[in-house]
Amino acid sequence: MLALTPDFRRGLKARAHALKPVVWIGAAGLSDNVVNELDQRLKSHELIKIKVASADWEIRNALLEKICGRLNAAPVQHIGKMLVIYRPEPEKTNS
Repeated sequence: MLALTPDFRRGLKARAHALKPVVWIGAAGLSDNVVNELDQRLKSHELIKIKVASADWEIRNALLEKICGRLNAAPVQHIGKMLVIYRPEPEKTNS
């Protein structure tokens, strides 16, 4: 899982404010298809919002950690049923 500095995270939160959720995670949870879709969205956008159907904060938080671990992404924000994650483009990682 990537680590972000507080200043960089603050900038990402500001950028994410205007975003709409690109993936919804329903009752079926985190399937391989959902992980593949998240991976594709991160390749296209770097910063994405995810909406989770579960009302349980602990389940949503566990999903956030699992998603970030599987996709080598960084958690940016978890507010209500919205999760925001970030993964830089590969060429930006090497610079």
